[in-house]
Amino acid sequence: MNKILVVDDEQDLEVLIKQKLRKQIREGKYQFVFASDGLEALTIINNDASIQTILSDINMPRLDGLSLLLKLNEINPLIKTVILSAYGDMDNIRTAMNRGAFDFLCKPINFEDLEITIDKTLEYVNQLQSTVKAIRENNILKMYVDPTVLQYMTRSEFANDVTVNETIEATVAFIDICGFTTIAENEAPDVVVKLLNKYFDIIVKEITNFGGYVDKFMGDAVMAVFKGEFHADKTVEASLAVIRQISSIHEDLQASASYRPSVSIGINSGEMVSGNIGSVSLKRLDYTVIGDVVNTAQRIQAHGSPGEILVGENTFELIKQAFVCQRKDDAVVKNKTKPIQIYQVVE
Repeated sequence: MNKILVVDDEQDLEVLIKQKLRKQIREGKYQFVFASDGLEALTIINNDASIQTILSDINMPRLDGLSLLLKLNEINPLIKTVILSAYGDMDNIRTAMNRGAFDFLCKPINFEDLEITIDKTLEYVNQLQSTVKAIRENNILKMYVDPTVLQYMTRSEFANDVTVNETIEATVAFIDICGFTTIAENEAPDVVVKLLNKYFDIIVKEITNFGGYVDKFMGDAVMAVFKGEFHADKTVEASLAVIRQISSIHEDLQASASYRPSVSIGINSGEMVSGNIGSVSLKRLDYTVIGDVVNTAQRIQAHGSPGEILVGENTFELIKQAFVCQRKDDAVVKNKTKPIQIYQVVE
């Protein structure tokens, strides 16, 4: 229901509105609330967030309509005001419009004109509220969904089929915070969450600085994807930056004594499938990358020690001209019939 606050010290106006607009009130089109001056109106507004539109006189005791407009801009700029004014009061009308009044009506009131003006004002307010809601929801969505995913959702293919996917050449990195399980076991939950968010903040910033995006958070680990030109080089640059940033931290904790966080990173490059994976019928989908390259990257990371960046053979071939790498012992990993070659990025 559209709620309208009428602010006027003339009691006859309340009677007239209830009489002339009784059909609209009875049908639930409008709900009116009445105040005799600006101060009473402010009290109502502060206690009732559902007020959408105000019809206000200018000349009132205690707080006049022009002063009320200034207060409304501070309290809730989404509420729009229609000024009720006598004929010839153009100076006050001009001041009112400059202070944010949406429209004005002249007294004595033409109630057909009043209904048209109310409808126009409510339509504008509803559109404004919908826009603000969409912006807020979008800002909240951005906290949970990477911009890459949002961009993907706007594609024409997505509108026709949410399960559409593509094969891409990319590099994936698994970044694990070493030794954090012990911290989680010994420290209070709020301390654990604060520390984890602190480290993730550092990791995510470096990932995005080098053109990657976070695919998902996995406990105390992050899965990141880099696409486009020099995707492998960018992944390694981001990983080196993460290690530099994380290694500079020293935590003094109550239950776990001192703690110097470190990360181990596994990287692999190649062809992978990118798209929505999950249940369409239950509307639970995850935009991610999958494939053998991704699985291998995670298993490469499992062979790493704190402070190490390990890369697969495909990644090594892509970065060997730009980074110094050292061959490690071949690694036996799950679901691979033969050991795989891995390299440590030295610098």
